[in-house]
Parts: sequence; structure tokens; C-alpha cells
Amino acid sequence: MRSSRFVLSVALISLHSIVSAQDDTKDLTQLLQSQKNLSQFTALLTSYGDIYANLSFQSGVTVLAPNNDAFNKIPYSSLGPAFEANQSQIVRSVLQYHILPGIHPSGSYNGSFSFDQTWLQNASYTNVTGGQVVGGVQQAGDVNIYTSGMGSRSTLVNPNLAFTGGVVHVIDTFLMPPANFIQSVPQFNLTAAGGAVENASLADYVNTHPDLTVFVPNNAAFLALGSTLQSMPLQQLRRILDYHIVNASTVGYSSNLPNGTVLRTRSGQNLTITFASNSLFVNQARVIQQDLLIANGVMHVIDNFLSPDAPSATANPEIATAPPLIQGTSLSENVVPFTSFLPTSVTSFDANSATPTSSFGVSDIGKGTRIGI
Repeated sequence: MRSSRFVLSVALISLHSIVSAQDDTKDLTQLLQSQKNLSQFTALLTSYGDIYANLSFQSGVTVLAPNNDAFNKIPYSSLGPAFEANQSQIVRSVLQYHILPGIHPSGSYNGSFSFDQTWLQNASYTNVTGGQVVGGVQQAGDVNIYTSGMGSRSTLVNPNLAFTGGVVHVIDTFLMPPANFIQSVPQFNLTAAGGAVENASLADYVNTHPDLTVFVPNNAAFLALGSTLQSMPLQQLRRILDYHIVNASTVGYSSNLPNGTVLRTRSGQNLTITFASNSLFVNQARVIQQDLLIANGVMHVIDNFLSPDAPSATANPEIATAPPLIQGTSLSENVVPFTSFLPTSVTSFDANSATPTSSFGVSDIGKGTRIGI
């Protein structure tokens, strides 16, 4: 009998401890007010009453909250003009991009990237089913990094601040909502690919079609083919470019591309993903930069052109770069083909740029003069 009473007493004490802990958890307002380094974020969030009210009544949400130091960086980032001009729709989309459905504690991340959906679903700024995503990974030293548009990186500096509706993670830099394809390519020195897409009249599709995965040959791959691509009829150029575009029902982030994955391209032919020697390949091309977020999906940079005439080409991890499957004569590095077809309004979203002027979203479709038949 004494044993039963002891067990009951322990259970009651444990229950009381849990209830007390829950009672001690602050609501969102109390938590934000207790964090002096979030004073500017608090002021911004509360100025958008509908978002703040909705967030206050959520059960199970993660807020990536930029600290005051992050706000001090805004004038020197491409978000500066929008904040300076109080462009409320853009600022609203930025806030929504910092809110994730579900609770994602810092310990839930590991050395492999995960891509979590956000509240950013406005079709003017994203065309990803379920909401634009943010990348998360844990690096050496248990340092959590979040990646966003234009390759921007935000470091988690104060994790796991619990409130009644979820958790707040404090980050040191604003997340950047991804721009469209044409706006994004200059940031990663993919100007030839951007110009080729413009010249082939594919910019509208690549900028706006939902849930795209684009394998983008780097400028070196274009240079290796010389004038071959520039001189071919536009129909043939489009056929080659279409073989680099996957328009599936889900976006092909690297976390969704296990070894052996087969992807159907816009041209109707398949691509095969291979993981070998710690590298990712698509057909014979090596992926040299993964998971660059764009407004309507993701792009992966590859070191070689994919050929719709050689869909069975396979990876050879023993060589750095496979020989081109499309024959051509290399050009001087000073003559990057197709670059002149990029719209003059295209600039980058470099978070470290002191003079940013561009906007983000799916609707900024550049127009350029085209050549070919």
C-alpha cells in the first residue's frame, strides 16, 4: 500500500511539474518583449496586425526572427529600397518568409540540407506548391545555417526560445525571398544560361511555371561549345534547353534526389541522378552547386551540357569534367555567349551589395532582343 501511495505521489508531482512548466511558458508577446535584441523585429511584426494576430493564435509554428544587428544590415542589402520606401507588400512577404509551419527545434537539423515550407505563398512572390521554402543545415560545431534566395545565409545565434504557440530562433541576417530565374542567374555567374533562355523565348516559362527544377550549365560549359549554340536554329536550342528543365509535381531539391532517381524533362525525355564518390551527377554532368532557390523552384549548377540525343549518358566520377556531348570549338573566356540577351534591368540580390536596386518575385520577366530562326 505504501508503495502504491509513493508511485501515486511521484506521478502527481511530475504532473504538477509539467503543468507548472506549461504555465511558465510565455505567449508570443511576452517572449518578444523579453528579448531586447528583437525590439526592431517586434515593432515590425506588430505593425502587420493580421500576421501578428494569426501568429499569436497558432499552435505549432517556428519563427526565424532577425535580431537588431540584422536590421542594421538592411540598408546595405537588396531589401533596403523596399524597407526604405515602406513597400508594404514586399515587407509583408519578407515577414511571411520567416514563419515556418510546425515546430523545428535546432536539434532537428543535421549535416544534410532539409527544405522547410514557409508562410510565403503569395503568387506574386513565389510559385512553389505549399509555400516557398528555406534551407536548413547543421554545420561543424553545431552551427545552424539557413539558406534563402540568392544564396543568402543566416546563422542561428539564439535557438529554441519557446512560446505557447511554438518556438522562436534568433538569426543574424534576414532571409531573402528567392527571385525568379532570370533575376537570379547573374548572382551565380550563370549569365550565358540566362541569356540563352531569353534568346530561346523560354524566360516566361522558366520564371513562372510552378515547381521547376532547372539544371543550369555554368559559363565554362557554354564556352566549351563555342559558337555552336549561338549559330544553331532556335528550335534546336530550345530542345537542348528543355532537356535541362524538369516540371514535376514536386521540386527536385537535393534531399529529394536519391541515387537512381529518374526525372522527366520538359522535352519528354528522362534524366538519371547518380550519387558516386561523394558527388551528385545528372546523366554525365557533375553537379557543382546544389539547391539555389528561385521563386518557383530550385536550380542546380552543372559543369556540362546535357544532350537530349544521349539520354543514357552516365557519370564517370574518375574524371573532373566529362567531355562535351555536343560538339563545338571553345571560345575565349572573354567572350561569354548569350550574355547580351539578358535584360539590362537584371541585377543581383547580393546581401552584401551597397547599392541594390532590384526586386524579387515570379513576375519580373526580362525582355531582350533574340537571334536565330
